[in-house]
Amino acid sequence: MKFIKTNKGKLSFQIDRREKALFFQVLKLYPLVPANHQQLSRAEAKPEDQELLEEALATQHKEHKRKLDAMLKAKSRFQANKQGYRFTLKDDQLEWLLQVLNDIRVGSWLLLGSPDGPAETFAALNDDTAPFFWALEVSGHFQMNLLAAATGGRTARAESPSAPESE
Repeated sequence: MKFIKTNKGKLSFQIDRREKALFFQVLKLYPLVPANHQQLSRAEAKPEDQELLEEALATQHKEHKRKLDAMLKAKSRFQANKQGYRFTLKDDQLEWLLQVLNDIRVGSWLLLGSPDGPAETFAALNDDTAPFFWALEVSGHFQMNLLAAATGGRTARAESPSAPESE
């Protein structure tokens, strides 16, 4: 994914055919963070408050999923060209897409057992967890490219494997 330009509040990107397929494949994993992962408080537990938080997060997940499904189905979002596809995102679309990718990254990390560093990450790999390692790395790749575009078009490389920022 390559950032092209910003024009009137829209960010334009170029993505090749294989990368688009990879992008769509990882986005289809959303949501991965379990609803009960976020705790309202570590000290004083109020079940009714925790339930409200989980309901709010479930509502947010549904809204993000609705937007994501619409983006994946919209034929006009990705315009074919010689190099692959060009697509644009408005600032608010960029924000929710980053949240979706972060959920996939954090959820993958949780499903890997929340490893701390490369040694623990590789120790956690097996036939069942390998797809989540893949999702962790791929979602991180797309997050870094989108964030670089949002911060002036600079490219950044993430060191891998690394623990994601928890939500």
